[in-house]
Amino acid sequence: MRIGTRQLDKLTIFAIAGDIDLATSPQLRKALLHEFRELKMPRVVLNLGAVRYIDSSGVASLVEGLKASRDVGSRFILFGLNRTVREVLQLSKLVRIFEIYEDEAQSVAP
Repeated sequence: MRIGTRQLDKLTIFAIAGDIDLATSPQLRKALLHEFRELKMPRVVLNLGAVRYIDSSGVASLVEGLKASRDVGSRFILFGLNRTVREVLQLSKLVRIFEIYEDEAQSVAP
């Protein structure tokens, strides 16, 4: 998994590529928690368009990021979900919990 990061105004955009699994999810978890708990970013956006696979540990990292965002009053937004990632989130009933958009323009709009 690769994580690209860029800042846009008062938000961070992560571009995730590859697999989010047991081996790589700690890296994602650490990046998310850093943005919310240490930097207190008001909004963090995750581009999941290039994610090929996500397992339960990857989902757990996303949920932990969501919890951290709520703890500090930030928004945590996902976009670009491909069919595989969307199916995993639908099966786990998390599509109703996360703020999800189709593209970056929608995700960064005020």
